[in-house]
Amino acid sequence: MRTAIRVPSEYRSLMSFLLGLTTERAAAIIVFLLLFAMAARVSVDPDMWWHLRLGEHIVESGQPVYTDVFSHSQAGKSHRNHSWLSQVFMHGLWRLAGHLGLTVFVAALGSAGMVFLYRAGRGSIYMQGFVLIFGAACAAAFWSPRPQMLTFFFGAVLIFLLFDLKRNGRDRLRALPLLLWFWGNCHGGYIMGFVLIGAFALGEVTNSAFALGDSPLPSRIIRKLIVMTLLSLALMPLNPLGLDIFVIPFDTIGISGLRQYIQEWQSPDLSQPFTWGFVILLLLLAGALMASRRRLDATECVLLGGSFCLALLSGRNLPFFAIAAVPITTQLFDEALTRRGWSFPRRKREQPHRVAINLILIVLVAIGVLLHLTYVSDDDTVAAAVSQNWPVEAVRQLNASALQGNLFNNYNWGGYLIFTARQHPVFIDGRTDLHRETLADYVSALGTKGWSDIFEKWDISIALIDSSSYLAAQLEASSAWRREYTDEMASIFVRSGL
Repeated sequence: MRTAIRVPSEYRSLMSFLLGLTTERAAAIIVFLLLFAMAARVSVDPDMWWHLRLGEHIVESGQPVYTDVFSHSQAGKSHRNHSWLSQVFMHGLWRLAGHLGLTVFVAALGSAGMVFLYRAGRGSIYMQGFVLIFGAACAAAFWSPRPQMLTFFFGAVLIFLLFDLKRNGRDRLRALPLLLWFWGNCHGGYIMGFVLIGAFALGEVTNSAFALGDSPLPSRIIRKLIVMTLLSLALMPLNPLGLDIFVIPFDTIGISGLRQYIQEWQSPDLSQPFTWGFVILLLLLAGALMASRRRLDATECVLLGGSFCLALLSGRNLPFFAIAAVPITTQLFDEALTRRGWSFPRRKREQPHRVAINLILIVLVAIGVLLHLTYVSDDDTVAAAVSQNWPVEAVRQLNASALQGNLFNNYNWGGYLIFTARQHPVFIDGRTDLHRETLADYVSALGTKGWSDIFEKWDISIALIDSSSYLAAQLEASSAWRREYTDEMASIFVRSGL
């Protein structure tokens, strides 16, 4: 007589879970592990440093809106700091784990945003994974440890909510006020959330008015979307900036010289490798349109056309094109594949030997991602990257000296100096909204013969600048200045008699 063997319930649950690890689910895990690795980089963004310093200042002083003490050119002026919450979060990660914490910050937000774009799209993970890789390459052009990462993440969450409502009828509009409120406290790019909602609503109203598309949203849902958006606007002043939160985005765009002097605000140069993800994603979208043989509805047209124009206007808008294009591209490809009968079978359970293979593949990829993360956050790797991007030795010399007086510095080094040379307030840094009055003087001093007038105007006594710059050559030739320190990257010049 055989005795039945009882398997404990916890083991039965584990076996059921493992057998549910189908090849498709394993592929999804591997794709997002690879996207995480793709986003994990050495933290070398020039704005990272002043964001960290401001986060530290907020924690110590409890003042998100502060009077500037980090530059001598704008000393005493109030800075409307719209990124205060994300700066506090970044500072906490820095205190907890240093460069590793910031690397995980970027990689987690980047890959999590791509998860929401995957959920907003349609089709198998094999097809979507291909599109997601190039979508991430497009969006990652400006992925870095700065509050702008949260704008990408919140934008991806928002497009998921809107597309899920449009395609699947799932109404999560009550989440909009809280989502947009957090976004508004993390970064001034929150305005793009309202732009996305406005474009979506305009498209759906047009669809209903002209009977475009398969299933335009009912008017009651559009009305609810408008109500939730208005409620979100009403909550935005619950912010340290108060009503000024509405002024920040337009004030920033209106800064004179912004697009002329700051690379990320300029139109993307399609000959540069960082824009190739955008070009390939655009080609994929065109291919999907031809393969699907259907016309876009008004919502898709407005989202794609608007984000494409924004991307051409400014490189920092490339992530918004990815946010709009990825889910639409995958839906078009899915429609084309379905019409041709090309589909991948979806299993709910897998054979044990296939589960074992899937687990092995996931573990191997996870180990590779962990090794990559360890490498990019290793002290030696970080030190090498920092020394290649910032004047480490020059700053060490400056801090060790007894030099005093107003400093003139390279724009891209300003944030690093704020963080590492705290006894020497900078002339300019990446807080362009604060330094709008000094930006033109900086450009003139750096590249014209009028540098002496600019130095006189701002009472400059010390200059920490690029050794190969025009200004360095002018200071070297001037009897009124002496070179205190120099290396291949940076030189320190001091006014004679100091």
